[in-house]
Amino acid sequence: MGIYLDHAATTPVYPEVVDLMLPYLQQVYGNPSSTHRLGRQTKGEIERARTIVAHSFGATGRQLVFTSGGTEADNLALIGAAFANRERGNHIITTSVEHHAVLHTCQYLQEQGFEVTYLPVDETGRIRLEDLKAAIKETTILISMMYGNNEVGVLQPIAEVAELAKETGVLVHTDAVQAFGVEQIDVNTLPVDLLSVSGHKIGGPKGIGALYIRENVKFSAQLHGGAQERQRRAGTENVPGIVGFAKAVQLAQQSLTERREKYLAIRNVMLETWQLEGVEYEVNGHRQAFLPHVLNVSFPKVDTEIMLMNLDLEGVFCSSGSACSAGSLEVSHVLQAMRLSEDRLRSAVRFSFGWNNTIEEGRVAAQKTAAIIKRLTDR
Repeated sequence: MGIYLDHAATTPVYPEVVDLMLPYLQQVYGNPSSTHRLGRQTKGEIERARTIVAHSFGATGRQLVFTSGGTEADNLALIGAAFANRERGNHIITTSVEHHAVLHTCQYLQEQGFEVTYLPVDETGRIRLEDLKAAIKETTILISMMYGNNEVGVLQPIAEVAELAKETGVLVHTDAVQAFGVEQIDVNTLPVDLLSVSGHKIGGPKGIGALYIRENVKFSAQLHGGAQERQRRAGTENVPGIVGFAKAVQLAQQSLTERREKYLAIRNVMLETWQLEGVEYEVNGHRQAFLPHVLNVSFPKVDTEIMLMNLDLEGVFCSSGSACSAGSLEVSHVLQAMRLSEDRLRSAVRFSFGWNNTIEEGRVAAQKTAAIIKRLTDR
């Protein structure tokens, strides 16, 4: 099967999650909006799952809206909050290193008459709080900033951002899709107003996510046609996905400390292996504030696409974190925003770890990487 190191893109589903979901595909199939026993049964399971997911980051079930994934959660947060609070102002602040689910939504909002400021980042991928302070004005209604970056793993100073926004009455949304299940998040101590999470990044199924909405936040539904999710998101609920998501959350929470330690160990053994092999490399991102499961590295002597193809042939599955267009890789907008050198931009590879990886897999993957570099450069 090879060594899968692309968990930032998606994770394999926990076997326990699959086992739990199956009955909801075959026996317990009632529509949650139906009033008969089968409908009430699935409705009850949704609410149980809602409580589990919400409690995992300190929220209540009433504050959680299930979505089709992180992208919809981001769209719902930005568009729902922007239009509902438009009478207060039309200015939104985000960063230049957000996921495209946020960046493209902001572009859409600009087309609808909103003003958007895209904060720059330093060479480590972090924003400067002074830039944020300078960007806030009377018409600012929303700040959207990811918790941890999906490409380079850098953690933004979300707590400081949220406190600053609280002082000025500005709403804060954080895309926590990559951080959820790896970082300990508690909305009781982190004063964000909206928070996006997803199932398939934590060993759950694809096609399910959630948006946390703090009480009393003005918000407009974007899907219409039913009263599901307390009239905040119409559409028949994905019962198997919701049940599976909740189980994955439980498993992720139970093993959070152990997995963090393992991810750091895998990261360290890869870096140590390259050092021992005499490989030229540079880690992209912050040296202290980073997600433990995301390691973005540039190997300046080997082009990203060539490296990924050779790793694939060796049975090591990772990615660049960049967009793929017409069969060729585009340079990462995140790395560009960090103003890295051309050599680093064109040679970056993202290794990302998950619950089923081992430290030995990290060592073997690093050794194979080193062998490829030596083969391609010793000519």
